[in-house]
Amino acid sequence: MNRPVTALLAALESLLTAGIGLGALLVPLTALWAFQYELGVDWAVFYRAAADTWLLGHGVDVRFVLDPALATRLALAGAGNPFVVTVGALGLGLTTAVLAARTGARLRASEHPRLGALVAMATFAAVSALVVLTAGAESAQPSRWQGVLLPTAVFTVGLAGGWLLRRNRHGEEAFLLRVGLPVDWAVLLREGARAGLASLAVLLAVSAVAVAALLVLGYSTVISLYEALQGDVLGGAALTLGQLAVLPDLVIWAAAWLLGPGFALGAGSSVSPLGTAVGPLPGLPVLGALPAGDFGWGFLGLLLPVVGAFLVGALLRPRIDRALLLPAAAGELLVAAGIAALTGGLAMGLLASAASGAAGPGRLASVGPDPLLVGLLAGVEFGIGAALGLLSGRRRGGGEQSERAYRAEEARR
Repeated sequence: MNRPVTALLAALESLLTAGIGLGALLVPLTALWAFQYELGVDWAVFYRAAADTWLLGHGVDVRFVLDPALATRLALAGAGNPFVVTVGALGLGLTTAVLAARTGARLRASEHPRLGALVAMATFAAVSALVVLTAGAESAQPSRWQGVLLPTAVFTVGLAGGWLLRRNRHGEEAFLLRVGLPVDWAVLLREGARAGLASLAVLLAVSAVAVAALLVLGYSTVISLYEALQGDVLGGAALTLGQLAVLPDLVIWAAAWLLGPGFALGAGSSVSPLGTAVGPLPGLPVLGALPAGDFGWGFLGLLLPVVGAFLVGALLRPRIDRALLLPAAAGELLVAAGIAALTGGLAMGLLASAASGAAGPGRLASVGPDPLLVGLLAGVEFGIGAALGLLSGRRRGGGEQSERAYRAEEARR
């Protein structure tokens, strides 16, 4: 495959990635425009709504100015004043990252991977610039510079993730050795980071199950809120699509709940294992699944992140022993656990930051978990669980000397 073909395919994949996310919003809104409003409203209104939502899903801040009549009906303090929404619909960003990872994996296997990656990022940046330049209106104005940089950053992170997943274990280790790390430290760094990310993945999986269970248990309340909105089929479908886009936010909030700090749904509110105390909320049906009251068993949720990290550590212990070609010492395992704590805590803090901020006017300017506190506690709980799991895991010594020789040869190249 020659260079022009690689560049063209990379550009097309970037366009497809952006088009899927934007199209998922624009298609139902266009159907709403055609069937509900019978083409009587300017289609650009619906396009800008889709573009603003797509940008929000990639972390872009959007400044809103509500119509006075709508602000009065909302009955929220400060609704009549301009406000900025910073909480994104992370489902859209996740879609971009996953599709970009597939692109990165394919480019890594091509004949000109670096050229393809540069073209892919440049194309996605151009699409992002086009979207943000055409999305602005008097009632909703996204940040211009964020609209170019942040979607491109999300795409680049996904691209890099797919690229790295194509690398084999020895390739990763050789890279760490080239930067001057000894063999043992390279192993501990790699496996510690893997333990931290795996612990976070277990926590998010448990949180996703918890959110699904709450939606099932609160089904009647959710349906009642849908009925209270008195919308038609197309309007309900558009609302459901919007709620699907914020499901990753809810999973991250549930993870913050399991870690202990919980999250806020407005200034002065709290949803944590100790209980739920919230004020007036928007009539978003998915919020009907929120747990209510005090939980005498809520502290048990704090054990889940530790137990998950413990299982991850126990499963990774034989892998570390094999890579080191002898049973790891306690000090080495504690170093790996410390790296797991740093990696998992930092990643969880970044996720909490993306899922928190301002969601509306007045008291809704404070929504989501505290990123610093959540990241700190995640690091502590992951570190404790990983350390216990690594220290108690089954030892497996021995190994082939050829593996160590292979790593050394790769490092010299």
